[in-house]
Amino acid sequence: MQSFNIHEAKTQLSRLVEQAANGEAFVIARAGKPLVKVTALDTPSQARRLGFLAGEIAVPEDFDRMGGEEIERLFGGDA
Repeated sequence: MQSFNIHEAKTQLSRLVEQAANGEAFVIARAGKPLVKVTALDTPSQARRLGFLAGEIAVPEDFDRMGGEEIERLFGGDA
C-alpha cells in the first residue's frame, strides 16, 4: 500500500481519490507517521430506484383514516 505525506496528498488528491475508488487504498502520513487510510466505500452495485414496486402494492383509499376509531379510543378526543 502506498503512503503519501499530507502535502503530496493535497496536490494529487483527485488522482488519489480516483485510485482509491478503483480499489487501491493508500495512507496519508505526517512526518513519516501514518495518520489515515483512504479506501473506497462499499456501495451497492445498483443504485436505488424510485418506483421499483410500482404495481406490486396497493394503498387503500382510506389509508389516512385507517385505525381512526382505535386511535380515538386510545387517546380520547376530549382535548
